[in-house]
Amino acid sequence: MSEILTKSRARNIFYGGSLFFIVIFVVLTIHSHRYIVEVSTAGMPLTDEVRLGKHVWERHSCINCHTIHGEGAYFAPELGNVMTRWGVLDDPEGAVETLDAWMKSQPSRIEGRRQMPFFEITDEEMLGLSEFLRWADQTDTQGWPPTDAG
Repeated sequence: MSEILTKSRARNIFYGGSLFFIVIFVVLTIHSHRYIVEVSTAGMPLTDEVRLGKHVWERHSCINCHTIHGEGAYFAPELGNVMTRWGVLDDPEGAVETLDAWMKSQPSRIEGRRQMPFFEITDEEMLGLSEFLRWADQTDTQGWPPTDAG
């Protein structure tokens, strides 16, 4: 004998299934939020200097030429790990000095080479920009962007 699917049974299946998937969605959302906040982005704290550096980054439109963690233009070098490459990740004073010296040496006037514009940046903004780049360097990007094509 076959069962007949009545309107009330169909409605109960619909509401029960909807409730089940809403609960699954909420649980996965909470899990994702906890993972991102507590595990994934753990690194340097978000300080006032880091915020200032991000504002400097945005005001001067650095992303129009540079990438940071694979986001931005590919005209100039990736800056998401520049402090590690320069060997000053754990040295805040060295990071500021290195960044300041590098930026003051720009734009290079070598024929046929890409040129970075000169920016009027205060000492406070230079500190903020170096702290922003140190912060970005310490963010766990879970291997992104990939650096090995193999």
